[in-house]
Amino acid sequence: MKALLIIDVQNGFCPGGNLPVPEGDTIVTIINRLIEDGAYDLITASQDWHPANHGSFASQHAGAKPFDMGTLSGQPQVMWPDHCVQGTPDADFHADLNTNAFDYIQQKGENPAVDSYSAFRDNDQAAITGLAGYLRAQQVTELDVCGLATDYCVKFSALDARAMLPDVKVRFIEDASRGIAADGVKAAIAEMRQAGVAIVHSDEILAD
Repeated sequence: MKALLIIDVQNGFCPGGNLPVPEGDTIVTIINRLIEDGAYDLITASQDWHPANHGSFASQHAGAKPFDMGTLSGQPQVMWPDHCVQGTPDADFHADLNTNAFDYIQQKGENPAVDSYSAFRDNDQAAITGLAGYLRAQQVTELDVCGLATDYCVKFSALDARAMLPDVKVRFIEDASRGIAADGVKAAIAEMRQAGVAIVHSDEILAD
């Protein structure tokens, strides 16, 4: 069973959103092409789904500005702009993304006391989501990961897929993802490769 995991392709991370990733919207066409090619048995997606009082928001800390470094529950934390608040347009998937093809959506980041980059577990690794269990139940043997942003949620999701699903072949689709900072993307790709995640291009998948 071969699955695609689409990470956080939401309005909040696209141009015009509250925490835009440069050119974040340009991957939608590539992802739709992958979905519609029929290369996958299963289409899954994650969705950042924060309460309005989430502790990773700079607005929740007196004197903090977006992108300052602070702490959350005793751990270092980037102070983000308010983004992907539950039930707001910012949290919606990009309007052009083929969400009708989704078999499973994993919402994340609901606990205000801890941030959640990975689709599989919170950053403190204390609480897991239902995604790994779902993929096991579906007997997934290959998982391709893409989306927003390469140097944060995509990287941590791919690394957790390797750690939590050791028998699953995990690949990162580079051109179907975008990152926040060039240096961060380069480091993220190196870290994923070191962990055993294969780096691929959508053309390779479509050519199979």
